[in-house]
Amino acid sequence: MIEKHPIHPQRIRKLPGQFSWVDQRLVRDRYIESCSPPAATLYLFLLTVADSRGLSYYSDASIMTRLSMDMPTLDEARKNLIKIELIAYERPIYQVLSLDPVVHGAPPATARTLDKPVSIGEVFKQMRDALHERP
Repeated sequence: MIEKHPIHPQRIRKLPGQFSWVDQRLVRDRYIESCSPPAATLYLFLLTVADSRGLSYYSDASIMTRLSMDMPTLDEARKNLIKIELIAYERPIYQVLSLDPVVHGAPPATARTLDKPVSIGEVFKQMRDALHERP
């Protein structure tokens, strides 16, 4: 059995808050307008077959058969979806990406968040620890 790992772990999709199987932001945020018809078809297919983390590993041959596409059409559809950041692809894994905005330089999950109170002493301790960790 193939072990699947997210290509972009920070972009694992979550079920949308509204009642809809397909995230309404696909239309509301105008992603759909950037999709060619074959790209939209491929995206719907990948949404349907992906696991809970948005991952699937259907082969090109299987996708082409199921969607009645030839290789150039599939290749262009895949490039279209990658360009508009709806999917990531590293053969043989597809990842349907979250539509949540990406926060570049976000702190790791173990870091404290700003919405929790922290004592000034804890802030200084974290600063000292960070300074001592430098090479």
